[in-house]
Amino acid sequence: MFVPDPSYLSPGDNSWQLTAATFVGLQSVPGLAILYGGVVKKKWAINSAMMAFYAFAMVLIVWSLWGFRMGFGNPLVPGKGFLSGIVGAPQSVLTSIMEQGQASIPLLNGAMPNIRFPESSMVYFQFVFAAITPIILAGGVLGRMNFKAWMIFVPLWSTLVYSVNAFMLWGGGWLAQMGAVDFSGGYVIHVAAGVSGFVAAAVVGPRLKADRENFKPNNLIMALAGAGILWLGWNGFNGGDPYFANADAASAIFNTNLATAVALVAWLFMDMFNTGKASLVGSINGMICGLVAITPAAGYVNGYGAIIIGVVASVIPWLTMNKLGNVGIFKKVDDTLGVVHTHAFAGAIGGLLTGILADPNIVEYIGVKGTANSSITGWLYGNPHQFVVQLIALLVIVAYDGVLTFIILKLIGLVVPLRMPDEELRRGDPVAHGESADDTGAESGEPSGHRGPLVPSPAMAQVLSPRMSESDG
Repeated sequence: MFVPDPSYLSPGDNSWQLTAATFVGLQSVPGLAILYGGVVKKKWAINSAMMAFYAFAMVLIVWSLWGFRMGFGNPLVPGKGFLSGIVGAPQSVLTSIMEQGQASIPLLNGAMPNIRFPESSMVYFQFVFAAITPIILAGGVLGRMNFKAWMIFVPLWSTLVYSVNAFMLWGGGWLAQMGAVDFSGGYVIHVAAGVSGFVAAAVVGPRLKADRENFKPNNLIMALAGAGILWLGWNGFNGGDPYFANADAASAIFNTNLATAVALVAWLFMDMFNTGKASLVGSINGMICGLVAITPAAGYVNGYGAIIIGVVASVIPWLTMNKLGNVGIFKKVDDTLGVVHTHAFAGAIGGLLTGILADPNIVEYIGVKGTANSSITGWLYGNPHQFVVQLIALLVIVAYDGVLTFIILKLIGLVVPLRMPDEELRRGDPVAHGESADDTGAESGEPSGHRGPLVPSPAMAQVLSPRMSESDG
């Protein structure tokens, strides 16, 4: 006699967690890969997509060998002091017990219901968040960062920055113990990526002047396809974070889509009143701002709160990007896709508004046997302290991530150049990767991995030859 599952496992919760993780994974590959590939200048389409593709693979290796336990394991420094709340002890998750045993977050035991799926589901779900963060960060340095430097940067940044952020807020660490919340990554992912991307853009240096002055998207329909995957993939991004297929997951998904729609429309109106034209690129930016800003709040606010977040998180980044983008530090730092506006600012707005708008009647977990329901109460509902701890958490993430990103890049710069050589910057993908997004490079004699007629292998030729003979006849 056999049974399919261990007694702790809920097929519904496990199925949803794996589905949500897959949705989030699709946001990176192909979502952001084709969004980046379409929204950049044609000569950087392959490079931009490859930065995303590589980061997705590299982070999974890091996450499996040591990163996950640094973010969600036991403290590196045991005890109750400050250091015990900074980062978890590095450890792999590759043993049979780790893969099929019941998932848990040690410092949150007793603070949430027992998780009803295996540790491998938790590892994979949290991996796709860890992977998308450096991919978002890459938006700040597209069009000039040396790919060799990027290959070194991703595992170092994921280890020293992302895992620490995750532990402090999601793993029961210092900021979580203070009372700060981040439902699904407004701080851990988006503020981190936006701030680090902006710092990286400053350290790596600007694109060529010609690219800064003319960086028209090469395929906006492809970019729109990527944006659509990003939007719907966010149902897994925010819907999976209660760790249960419960009512709060449904609220999070609904609030996510509502805030995003409002933000997109608000950005579109701002574009129309400013330029008289409806911009697809602007609409994508508005969509991203809405998705980012609702992320820290999705399972804590009601629908009215989601609408407010959508409006505020669209209007403010629109102003910073379009009115302040050519002023002061924003003019000096060449942030290619404006990640500081659409991710750092939008994520910060969402996190702070969570401290104001969190509705105590939006319940994440239901209390039983005299235990109070698990929910967050914002300033609007009588708890100004929540806004204070949200602000403290924001400042910690900004300071830590900015400083560590600067240090990591400076150290990498001692080994390999951070910026591509000028020849690669002038020609782009055909020189940097030996490939291009179409066949235009063949006319200029550039090397490529797919130039010229397709020559089938002998085995393939045997398959094709009868068909070719029939068509010839």
